[in-house]
Amino acid sequence: MAAPLKLQIEKVFLQTSERVKSVDLHPTEPWILASLYSGTVCIWNYHSQTIDKSFKVSDSPVRTAKFIPIRNWVVCGSDDKFIRVYDYNTSEKVKEFRAHEDFIRCLAVHPTSPFVLSTSDDMLVKLWDWEKDWGCTRIFEGHSHYVMYAAFNPIDIDTFVSASLAMFGIYSSAAKFSWEAHSKGINCVNYYMVGDKLYLITGSDDYTAKVWDDESKSCVKILGHMHNVTAACKHPELPIVITVSEDETVLIWNASTYK
Repeated sequence: MAAPLKLQIEKVFLQTSERVKSVDLHPTEPWILASLYSGTVCIWNYHSQTIDKSFKVSDSPVRTAKFIPIRNWVVCGSDDKFIRVYDYNTSEKVKEFRAHEDFIRCLAVHPTSPFVLSTSDDMLVKLWDWEKDWGCTRIFEGHSHYVMYAAFNPIDIDTFVSASLAMFGIYSSAAKFSWEAHSKGINCVNYYMVGDKLYLITGSDDYTAKVWDDESKSCVKILGHMHNVTAACKHPELPIVITVSEDETVLIWNASTYK
């Protein structure tokens, strides 16, 4: 019987997908982390305009990836329901585990504690502690739809909001507050400050982004698009709010007048 043919791989050519599912900025390095529908995660150097690192994470789409700079890590969540962690200096895979029973939509890294939130189409949010070997320390239930996003409160950092507009504390599974925000599913939610006042902005399949007063939980402005709003945030320094839609537009709004 002939011996099996052995082939040596001399070079791998990657056709990267144009479908970028998420981006994240490194706080000190000139890097943009992009997770792709093709299952690859790339670190782009925006000074040299080149790819510094690339990880083939999964054969499934990677919908979310975030830097954990304090550990020199990248954490990724994909449609195969796994979370994977890589050392971005050595490219070594640090950890891999099944995290949810459906697509993982979003990861959020706690600003000071060793925690990562994951959200999923299984309608759960989970809290993971990397100092406990990435053990799940809490599960947040009560969502009636896919949980597309979660964001930590920049003032009360041990609370977060999920994209169903439910607020939780990380040390209790019960929601502190929830409210009806949109007539269709919510795709994104982010906190931002104007002066000393805290706001939230949400984007929805009802073709609107809405700005909320965090204290009163009241809607202070509705920003309209012609199709689903998929991302919304405030610029970290300039007084502008940015919304992104499937109507193929990015709109920049004045953060005070909302014109």
